[in-house]
Amino acid sequence: MIDAIMSGFGGLTVGFQMLAGEWRNTIMLFVGFGLLYLGIKKDAEPLLLVPIGFGCILANIPLSDVMSQEGFIRSLYNAGIATELFPLLIFVGIGAMTDFGPVLAQPSTFLLGAAGQFGIFLTLILALALGFPQLDAVSIGIIGACDGPTAIYVTSKYAPHLLGAVSVAAYSYMSLVPIIQPPIMRFLTTKKEREIVMKSVAKPVSRTTKMLFPLVITILGGIIAPKGLPLLGTIMLGNLMRESGVVSRLTKASENEIANIVTLFLGLTIGATMVGSAFIRSETLIILALGFLAICLDTVCGVLFGKLMSVMTGGKVNPLIGAAGISAFPMAARVVQREGARWNKKSYLLMHAMGANAGGQIGSVIAAAVMLSVLAGMGIIR
Repeated sequence: MIDAIMSGFGGLTVGFQMLAGEWRNTIMLFVGFGLLYLGIKKDAEPLLLVPIGFGCILANIPLSDVMSQEGFIRSLYNAGIATELFPLLIFVGIGAMTDFGPVLAQPSTFLLGAAGQFGIFLTLILALALGFPQLDAVSIGIIGACDGPTAIYVTSKYAPHLLGAVSVAAYSYMSLVPIIQPPIMRFLTTKKEREIVMKSVAKPVSRTTKMLFPLVITILGGIIAPKGLPLLGTIMLGNLMRESGVVSRLTKASENEIANIVTLFLGLTIGATMVGSAFIRSETLIILALGFLAICLDTVCGVLFGKLMSVMTGGKVNPLIGAAGISAFPMAARVVQREGARWNKKSYLLMHAMGANAGGQIGSVIAAAVMLSVLAGMGIIR
């Protein structure tokens, strides 16, 4: 009887023995706690980092089997990540929450949203130069979209083995935009440029224009880059529901209940892919470094294009708004407003930056769509 009891206690220690023998899992447990700390204590993208961190902890506990074929997180992964369903549902919610009025009121700011995507392509070229396979390089470059759902969609579809690293990089750097961007903005602009006061946006946008916008973008974008139509179509569907005003129940469900549930499941499944043996590799560190570079290059290209617009308009455009051309909506616009007010208390750049930011939201999706369509044209993907 005593031997049986002792044997039972010995079985209870197997998990600790396995954890001690697999240092990668131990490190990933601390990574999970770090993500929880950032989400809870630092309020850095908590809606994603909290479930990602907890999923990471669950997956790295020995013998947990949450990602085995019968595991509950594996079931969520197969249902929502392997099918690309979760990121697409998130996009419907993003579209329902986004007001494209500022970019329609100032169409020129859409160009800033396009310029803010150059970091994606520059990082893609660099990843290829470092020897990454083409599909891996595309997934790494898309971190520069500063758009988590886009990065997850592309990576889960074409480089699922990189999903954990790419997702963590995308959401971590998105939360660090207020820290990453201001030094670059100051370095690339003069004091005189930062003090430019832009005229207020007074031109109203009609309801008809707002409703036609998602339809036109869907059709044109789908014709130009059909492989990205799921991404573009879902965000535009959400926006059409918002602007039509006739399906308020669907709009509210898309931006609240559906988005919240999918975000929870998305975070858990992403975190569960961060198993020590697959995550702790030199490749992961390179991906994180390239992702950081992509965000920096996006900001650089956006601000430089803002400087060009300033010159072409005779100093009527504050180049700082170019930094809002990334897809971190509306965080990047708030960063621009805060930085502009720091140099000139009379400067109110928020609405101008919101236009660039909304343009960046569309630009990131179109950039991903273009890359996927080019790969399809080359026969690399089907």
